Amino acid sequence: MIGRELLDDRRGHPGAVRDELRDIARLNTLFGGTRAVVDALEPLFRDSCVGRATCDVHWTLLDVGTGLGDIPRAVAQAAGRHGITLSPIGLEVIPAAARLARDNGLDVVVGDGDALPFAPQSVDIVIASQVLHHVPRAVAVRWIASFNRLARRAVVLADLRRSRVAMAGVWLASFPLGMGSTTRHDAVVSLRRGYTRAELNAMLREAGVPAMARYRPGFRLVASWSTERSRQ
Repeated sequence: MIGRELLDDRRGHPGAVRDELRDIARLNTLFGGTRAVVDALEPLFRDSCVGRATCDVHWTLLDVGTGLGDIPRAVAQAAGRHGITLSPIGLEVIPAAARLARDNGLDVVVGDGDALPFAPQSVDIVIASQVLHHVPRAVAVRWIASFNRLARRAVVLADLRRSRVAMAGVWLASFPLGMGSTTRHDAVVSLRRGYTRAELNAMLREAGVPAMARYRPGFRLVASWSTERSRQ
């Protein structure tokens, strides 16, 4: 692994974890992390009630590495605009982060992708945003395959596109945004650990899922697929 980040340590100081996760939630809002996941799921939400007189759908969503739970809450709001009641669950390996997400109203399970505490096809949607770059490549491939088995309907992976321009940009932007030095360091390390589209596509193929990564604004990479089609 390249470098070390605060969020690599599940025993990180609760105050430091809180401050960094707040900064990350702001970055997600400002630089496209939240929008990338929501946009990937909009077609699924839009098509779910086509041909129905009324839409009364209740789905579940698992967010792996949920942090403060800002992204699953945004996804639930987007689903609600299409008449879908979405119940989000966070999976978080850092106990301090799990407590913060619960304080923000999210149901959270403490655990990680190596031992998902859920049965196959037990949730409708699995999302993992800026999580895979925290683990070695072989582990990430294994996690992708497990997400595909877990989700009944869809999986969305969102991560960072490796870029020196982005590294310099986030470093400079962190000062006027008032972000802490730990966030500044970790944001650059995260981007160094990020992927090219070819690298993420190779991981998807190795995991056996029918998806192709695409670039999104804010130096993001997203891959999404229907697990229903992947099992046909």
